[in-house]
Amino acid sequence: RTIDVGDVLKGVFLRGSVNDALVSVYKDVLFGDATLQDLPDSPRFVINATNVQSGVLWRFSKPYMWDWRVGKVERPIIALAAAVGASSAFPPVLSPARVHLHDSDFVSGTGDDLQRPPFTEEVFLTDGGVYDNLGLETAWKKYETILVSDGGAPLVPDPEPHIDWLRHALRVIEVMQNQVCSLRKRQVIGSYQSGDRKGTYWGIGSQVADYHLADAWPCLPAHTEILAAYPTRLSAVPGVVQERLVNWGYAICDTAMRRHVVTDAARPVSLPYSEAGLGE
Repeated sequence: RTIDVGDVLKGVFLRGSVNDALVSVYKDVLFGDATLQDLPDSPRFVINATNVQSGVLWRFSKPYMWDWRVGKVERPIIALAAAVGASSAFPPVLSPARVHLHDSDFVSGTGDDLQRPPFTEEVFLTDGGVYDNLGLETAWKKYETILVSDGGAPLVPDPEPHIDWLRHALRVIEVMQNQVCSLRKRQVIGSYQSGDRKGTYWGIGSQVADYHLADAWPCLPAHTEILAAYPTRLSAVPGVVQERLVNWGYAICDTAMRRHVVTDAARPVSLPYSEAGLGE
């Protein structure tokens, strides 16, 4: 289904903010009335957003919500659609997402300098990628093995950028996010090279040849670059494109994992959608 401008504008006029409208559509299409408490205990799902007030990461999960400056809310009854809506509240159009709480919801002494109203009463959130586009923070200090799957499209040069304030602002945000992601990527790959961490990185813009795996899937850059450039948007994706994106993710993940993590594993017999391939 396509979540188009009409859906969002209708939601704005009838119910409030753009993010409220987005959450409403997420409920209708994907999550229904599920809350964070409907997530499984294992594996642990963590949905990240960026707290605009504190300037750090806000984490949604089944056991707790947490911002290290504001504090922790245990066993939060928050709609799953609202958590995903906050995580995907790309600025400026879909941001901010608001979470209404009470100061008494927070566990005493779990925050740093901001565990007090108004920070504990209404939380303003934006896209998690503003702070950590690879989602590293949640696992970085706890685990030795870090596997990173990067679905962010590479920044494409723009020879004639728009000069109106909205589209120019969007381009500036893209440039800033690309730099944040590049720094995070450099951090994680550097940790592999130094031996501080085990694991591997793969991205939608990666090239199979760069992994130097002898029996890697043959993936032509002419095909994978088209898939990597497919726009991120809330719209219906043709079936064959979905299948090729799945195939590409499967192939590059297999390449990275067998090269750096499970080096004795055999290559899978086929791609998930063998008839679709990766392109024409």
